[in-house]
Amino acid sequence: MPAWVILPIALPAFSITGMWIVYAMALSNNHICPVHNWIYNLSCELDGPLSCCTLDHIPLVSKCGTLPPESCFFSLICSLGSFMVMLVGLLRYAHVIEHYGSSLLNTLGLGAGWICAAGLIMVGNFQVDHAKVLHYVGAGVAFPTSMLFLFLQSILTYRMAKSRSHYWTGHLRSILAALAFITLIFSGVFFVQQSFILQHVAALCEWMFIINVLVFYGTFTAEFGAISTDTFLVLLKARRTPKSYKVESNSPSMSHVHSHLENLAMM
Repeated sequence: MPAWVILPIALPAFSITGMWIVYAMALSNNHICPVHNWIYNLSCELDGPLSCCTLDHIPLVSKCGTLPPESCFFSLICSLGSFMVMLVGLLRYAHVIEHYGSSLLNTLGLGAGWICAAGLIMVGNFQVDHAKVLHYVGAGVAFPTSMLFLFLQSILTYRMAKSRSHYWTGHLRSILAALAFITLIFSGVFFVQQSFILQHVAALCEWMFIINVLVFYGTFTAEFGAISTDTFLVLLKARRTPKSYKVESNSPSMSHVHSHLENLAMM
């Protein structure tokens, strides 16, 4: 089993663990209120109780990484996470070319994944309380493109499916993509409301969205177990040849290309 199989496992394991560490640090420094808190105040007195919460203490993911020292770890996690997202996207792109052939959906998926990584770098390095415009631009880039990546990869999973286990993987990815889409919509709708309760729900939806996306990346473990040197050779060859996107996989010419790539992967 190649070492690349560790990458889609390491991405969600590292990112989810790191985000909760950042949350714990922000909570211990009284920079946010716990996720189980539902009582908020318009303002808090300086000599008031430590549990006093305002809109500035809602545990949004970005809020957890706004102030030092947790902001340093937040930037580190987002930067390393974006690098792993780019690697996963590139390897997934090469795997699809090797086993399915050139596809417009695959190219769009690669672009969406890399744009998402760029937005994630902006989110992590421009904290919301210090560079709000750049932070929101990064979030506005990362969140929609991550959803596009999930949808495209779910479709590609069904198109490449050859066995029942492949179809079950497609079902799992479709469920994760649907949950991520729902939580993203709810997060955006509730975030712009003035209600404390709705903004707290927005924070919970944001956490659920990020976890769903990261778990989705973890489902590439099975495919990455088949990555070999031939995968990279096919990727290099694809860069040097003109793209001829697959339209119908049932046509004779497409079947010939598919069988040729299978023979190349077995060499």
